[in-house]
Amino acid sequence: MTKFIITTSFGLESLVKWQLKDMGYYDFIVEDGKIILNAALKDVCKLNLYLREADRVFLQIKSFKALDFDELFENVKAIDFADFLDKDDNFIVNARSYKSKLFSIRTIQSVTEKAIVESLKRKYKINHFKKSGPRVLFEIMIDKDMVSLAIDTSGDGLHKRGYREGTVKAPLRENLAAGLVDLSFYKADRFLFDGFCGSGTILIEAARKARNIASGLDRSFDFENFKFIDPKFMKEAKKEALEAIDYKAKLNILGSDISGKAISLAKQNAINAGVGEDISFITRDIKNVALKDDYGIMISNPPYGERLSLMDTKEIYQKINDKFSNLKTWSLYFITSDEKFDKTFKRKLSKKRKLYNGGQKVDFYQYFGEKPKVK
Repeated sequence: MTKFIITTSFGLESLVKWQLKDMGYYDFIVEDGKIILNAALKDVCKLNLYLREADRVFLQIKSFKALDFDELFENVKAIDFADFLDKDDNFIVNARSYKSKLFSIRTIQSVTEKAIVESLKRKYKINHFKKSGPRVLFEIMIDKDMVSLAIDTSGDGLHKRGYREGTVKAPLRENLAAGLVDLSFYKADRFLFDGFCGSGTILIEAARKARNIASGLDRSFDFENFKFIDPKFMKEAKKEALEAIDYKAKLNILGSDISGKAISLAKQNAINAGVGEDISFITRDIKNVALKDDYGIMISNPPYGERLSLMDTKEIYQKINDKFSNLKTWSLYFITSDEKFDKTFKRKLSKKRKLYNGGQKVDFYQYFGEKPKVK
């Protein structure tokens, strides 16, 4: 069995946990900001391809205690890195430290890199490594003097799906947008609306989920170049992911924004993501969008802070209040860094959840609509 460390933004751990269970994984423990999973090596493909809310997937090589740099050096040097690296691989060391005697990040990185070089010398019998080959990222995580040495199998963060050509100001990360969809009542048979859709990320993630399109299907990962991972694993996983796409579902998704530039961007992003025909985008002020009281769902990131341009916050919130004052069956979800949002929105708050968009704290305000009547 291989030990994987799956990192995620604070507040999204439970969503990753439930998706792992849906995928048939149960041998894991959940901690703040990460999940430690035991699985087969070939599962590195599915984890990177499918996990909607994860940040990165690390493969742990070794864990040990280190109270000084000599201990760190000797423990790392003892690993046979020729099992993981070709002599030309461009290996890079990143580090993080929490409440440990070893706290200088630069020194941790330097000592670890020197130890890796000494290990490689045993196998390749050379003193200089050109690093001209594929990238291999190593991560040294030190927590209360316990060291985990791992390989970053993802490379670029998993929020980079590969479909986004450009963004509006202060965009939502794709994995956070996916989290908002998973935290809502949205299902493929419900009408979904975003009145401040920007570059369309929330709606695109919802459509891809409804179509069962694997979140990482349109991008590559560093592990695809690793010498110790058989390429056939990824070929099989991608084939399975393509066969699992649901082309039959009928989706009813609408996005609007007052910015024509944002709408053009959203349309192109949706096309790139394979859901261009599933989402209607219109350049229109939210007050002029016709909506029926039919148990619809709105998930949105209303302009605030640096995203404000033509309107002020008070005006935007008033438009939302006016639009939904008589739409009692709608369930509404808003993510914002405005900590006073619920004081200006005229509906009883159902739930509030603290999340992070990159490093910025945001709140997810949830207002549940009336339940459908039982026939």
